[in-house]
Amino acid sequence: MIFLEVARVLSFTKASEALFISQSAISKQIKGLEDFYKTGLFERSGNSISLTAAGKLLYQKLLEAKQLQQELHQELSDLNEHFAPRVNLALGACTTVSLYMLPPVLSAYLQQHPQAQLSLKNRNSENILKALLDHEIDLGIVEGVNKLSNVTYTPFITDEVIAVCSFRNPLKKDPVEVQDLYHIPLALREAGSGTLAVLADALEKLQVKLPDLPVKIRLGGTEALKNFVRVDTCLAFLPRQAVLKELQSGELIEVPIAGLTVTRNFNFIQRKGTENNAPYKEFMDFMKRMYSKME
Repeated sequence: MIFLEVARVLSFTKASEALFISQSAISKQIKGLEDFYKTGLFERSGNSISLTAAGKLLYQKLLEAKQLQQELHQELSDLNEHFAPRVNLALGACTTVSLYMLPPVLSAYLQQHPQAQLSLKNRNSENILKALLDHEIDLGIVEGVNKLSNVTYTPFITDEVIAVCSFRNPLKKDPVEVQDLYHIPLALREAGSGTLAVLADALEKLQVKLPDLPVKIRLGGTEALKNFVRVDTCLAFLPRQAVLKELQSGELIEVPIAGLTVTRNFNFIQRKGTENNAPYKEFMDFMKRMYSKME
């Protein structure tokens, strides 16, 4: 566990913070491994470290052993219903899913699976994909599809991105055409955001290029963007799920744009070869059932 975390983040300090173990204890464990294998596992250069050839080999084999252990637990559970090891699920999801969709589902899942322990990372879609490839998480939920040969995508749900403005904004009174966007100040999400990507694609289909529009500010995170547009005169594009309360209270106003529909598909992502990992497969099926009931 300690070696895997240090090898993954390539930092004794970050591994110490993630595992809640002192750096001296981590150094002692790594030194013990290097003594056992009679070779160095990390190369030290100032404040940075990197894996040696032996370190890379050990890291890869331990990842394979971790996968084999999960498969063993699955097969033993199939043979013996009384065998119920603690399940640790490492999940990651883009902002909209993490903040507005997952909390009730996670609560319901834990009530039905008291032996499970969950960890959830909330990042934009680009960084969730990176976390998956870095073995930081084993299941992610992202917007869209980034065609990579070592990642499996499984459709989850479809959501809508809408244009909104403050109730104080005079823009709410006038019909808006796509071409009007060239003259309306915009507040958008940061680069790497799935919301931004689907908006750019939808505009591109209407021969409108996002870089040509008057973007006044880019904000990292849905909540930051929502809180900004509540007090500003910019128009923002936000997931409908994220602004339901503000639309109901009248604090934000939906601004229909003729001819522009922005929808996005959320997908589960897994590393190739891990699709049949029982706990994650069961979690995905649970989420699909939950949301099929809400439709």
